Amino acid sequence: MRINNIVRKLLGVSKIFTRNIVIGPWGMVFDIVPSWYKPRCGICGCKCPGYDTSHDSHLWQHLSLGRTIIWLRYTIRRVECPVHGVTVEKVPWANHGSRFTKELEEMTAFLAQRMDKTAVCALMGINWRTVGNIVARIVKERLDPKRFDDLYIIGVDEISYRRHHKYLSVVVDHAVRRVVWAAKGKSGETLGAFFDELGPERSKKLTDVTMDMSQAYISTVKARAPGAKITFDRFHVQHLSSDAVDEVRRDEYRLCADDEDAAELIKGSRWPLLKNPWNMTRPEGAKLRDVARNNHRLYRGYLLKEALAKALDYLQLARARKAIDEWLAWASRSRLGPFVKLARTIRKYKEEILAYIKARLTNGLVEGLNNKIRLITRRAFGFHSSQALISMVYLCCGGITLNPPLPKALNQPT
Repeated sequence: MRINNIVRKLLGVSKIFTRNIVIGPWGMVFDIVPSWYKPRCGICGCKCPGYDTSHDSHLWQHLSLGRTIIWLRYTIRRVECPVHGVTVEKVPWANHGSRFTKELEEMTAFLAQRMDKTAVCALMGINWRTVGNIVARIVKERLDPKRFDDLYIIGVDEISYRRHHKYLSVVVDHAVRRVVWAAKGKSGETLGAFFDELGPERSKKLTDVTMDMSQAYISTVKARAPGAKITFDRFHVQHLSSDAVDEVRRDEYRLCADDEDAAELIKGSRWPLLKNPWNMTRPEGAKLRDVARNNHRLYRGYLLKEALAKALDYLQLARARKAIDEWLAWASRSRLGPFVKLARTIRKYKEEILAYIKARLTNGLVEGLNNKIRLITRRAFGFHSSQALISMVYLCCGGITLNPPLPKALNQPT
């Protein structure tokens, strides 16, 4: 077999000619040239007249062969492109501006999807910052530019990625279950940048937007996509009612601080009050019955929490609306401060809450992807910049498919 064919097979790079191979303490160096004669623009790939040739050869790091580092060496030329001006020529083994081969970058991004950066650095023999730069290049090249074209139902949420109120705003496509946009911040202006990128025509196609009760997001969606129906996550609403009953429990405990028997009754009642009835253990059920017999205010808060969950279970909009109205009347006159406050909130956003009954949409998908983003942040031990995290979010949650240069399982040769 000719040496060119052996090297092409070994490196996984076609359209090259091998001029020389040098082995030294630094590894194995392949002196190669592109198989095409006329140089091409490194950005657009068009054939262009040569401008000049560098006197120094360039090195590109390739996947290691066992313990041996492989380098590709070539004296790169500059070309004069009619579109992009004077720039370096295209080479078939690496992306424009990179000092690593395509196969090394593909393998690095594949590993970064599945493990922490420290392990990737150890396996690939590159540093932490290089892994981040490779991920950013792969995302820029592979992220689907048409991901906004078929957006109809989206979910919006924010996630904290560092201390001192460092947030990302995340937009998820419910149809394909992936992140389509992310940016630093959680303000209305941040979400407005998404609609700027989406454009007015595609914004008109949005039919439903799921979110929590963030006033900044609500105002932006109503202004930029007035035809979209806002749906509040039912589990966020139920979380507010759970917080209300827990606040009532703490207030009752403070009031009973001087009465040891009453305080002992409330002690240990947190989880029985917050759990669903079918998830309670026998001791928790007994504790709830004790609360029902001896502390009517606290048990009233528990009943209000359960009644709100029941109202959101109805499938008919008219029946759910009636149940919500009855709940609002009950909560408003319950003489429980946290529930009176919650009733004002629910009355303000009643239509957005009732939108769940018809659409049956929740922010569960968004919260699930947020948990995955938190895992990405933890396994990287934090990110120094939001852009590095956003690149990792797109890589792991943006639907990017990688094809690592790994051998397929074959039968042993005979």
